[in-house]
Amino acid sequence: MKHCHFILNKPHGYLSQFVVNGKTKKRHKLLGELYNFPEGTMAIGRLDRDSEGLLLLTTDGKVSYEILSNKHEKEYYVQVDGIITSEAIKQLQNGVEIGFEGKKYTTKPCKASIIETPKSLPIENRKIRDERHGPLSWASITLTEGKFRQVRKMTAAVGFPTLRLIRVRIGEIQLQTQPGEVIDLIY
Repeated sequence: MKHCHFILNKPHGYLSQFVVNGKTKKRHKLLGELYNFPEGTMAIGRLDRDSEGLLLLTTDGKVSYEILSNKHEKEYYVQVDGIITSEAIKQLQNGVEIGFEGKKYTTKPCKASIIETPKSLPIENRKIRDERHGPLSWASITLTEGKFRQVRKMTAAVGFPTLRLIRVRIGEIQLQTQPGEVIDLIY
């Protein structure tokens, strides 16, 4: 059987799935609205509705399992509330305690740095809030693990809640497409 693989720049507001069960179905935008994916396509990892950026999709469960393993780095650009400090970055690099499945969990050490506002990324130019609500800043966080809402929990744990989260890289694959654009990888 020939498998299909895709690269997607997931726009803000979409769920990383193809079906929603229950009454809330009409309220959510789904990946299948962006492209005519073949039956059996699955997102490799997820980005929550409020997150955006690089999402890989496949019809091959083995590929999905391989990419989700801790072998591949996932890099995120995070816009946070306030001007993030070098002390907070150090805490992120060393691992912070977050809640996961009702228990305390200490994240693995990761790469983290303060970055300038990303200007060359193919992302939506949307304003989160106006300047009257205080300053904003950006950080880059690179993980090899991926717990539920982990990056958001990590920045909150160091006192800088996430306002915008964009995945920009998985392994060697960089975010290059426009929001909503799909690249069909043909082998």
